[in-house]
Amino acid sequence: MEKHRCGWCIGDPLYEAYHDTEWGVPVKDDDTLFEFLILETFQAGLSWITVLRKRDNFRRAFDQFDYKKIAAYDQDKIDSLLEDPGIIRNKLKVHATVSNAIAFMDIQKEFGSFSDYIWGFVNGSPIKNQLENYKHAPATTPISDAISKDLKKRGFKFVGSTVIYAHMQATGMVNDHEIHCFRYHEV
Repeated sequence: MEKHRCGWCIGDPLYEAYHDTEWGVPVKDDDTLFEFLILETFQAGLSWITVLRKRDNFRRAFDQFDYKKIAAYDQDKIDSLLEDPGIIRNKLKVHATVSNAIAFMDIQKEFGSFSDYIWGFVNGSPIKNQLENYKHAPATTPISDAISKDLKKRGFKFVGSTVIYAHMQATGMVNDHEIHCFRYHEV
């Protein structure tokens, strides 16, 4: 018997694998939280599958999302990224990745970890929604609004509420698997 999955991923093996193994799994590791934050910022205005298909290229181009290295990128490195056909070559987003890496480390200094900071907005536990259909998931919530506002205040770029809500979904801060999806109870 085939497993029931959320409707958004059906039909693409890469999407289905991402859905089945990563999406919605609570992430408390700073390295992974940073990777998802950067991927979500590049996704702004595009589809997630576009970013997912380029994920390995992003990892290669951005030093496996090592935020310490990224924070130290000079103009030559930025220029080389803007010439890399394997990633999304948006000048503002590339520059935002560097400034976001710096701001990310500032949060680590203040809170001990980025995980402690961001999970604090949900009291350390995932919000478990009960969606019949993924199309009923909100694009933003008051929590994503608050996180977005606070991140912007701290110097982050491309972290609007919609981007942040997608980050919350991806990293398991909110469980937006459809209630009939086999992953709903697993995560």
